[in-house]
Amino acid sequence: MKAVTVKQLKDELSYKSANELKELCLHLSKFKKENKELLTYLLFESHNEEGYIQSIKDQMDEQFEDINTNSFYYIRKSVRKILSMTKKFIRYSKKKETETELLLYFCKKLKDFRPSIKRSTRLQNVFDTQVRMIKKAIDKLHEDLQYDYELELNQLLDE
Repeated sequence: MKAVTVKQLKDELSYKSANELKELCLHLSKFKKENKELLTYLLFESHNEEGYIQSIKDQMDEQFEDINTNSFYYIRKSVRKILSMTKKFIRYSKKKETETELLLYFCKKLKDFRPSIKRSTRLQNVFDTQVRMIKKAIDKLHEDLQYDYELELNQLLDE
């Protein structure tokens, strides 16, 4: 089966009743964990972005504490897992402020991590790539926010 375009889906959904839409959403949530997570964000957490960001930061803290530091292979594997989880939650929000804040936090955690990421070229590359992503996200924000986040980023890079 070939999937139809978003416009076709939008048009078809406009003909459905509220009850039918509710059933479709519940049916979608049963198929993938990501669908359920997205619905959870939209229904319960989108109105409180600060709380959402904090809950993701708490998850990141836990995951950084659980990293196996026996070799850089395990560290890289865990860091990639944390980053992919963070990016998934950023996609749910679609807000550049959230993206900037979470990526800045990720980079802080990575920079403060022991053993130092400077001993692994691959981990340093992950860090550098995320710094570039932060800069792109900052460029799309309001001027006042740009200034605040630029200060935070410069402080991170100067440490």
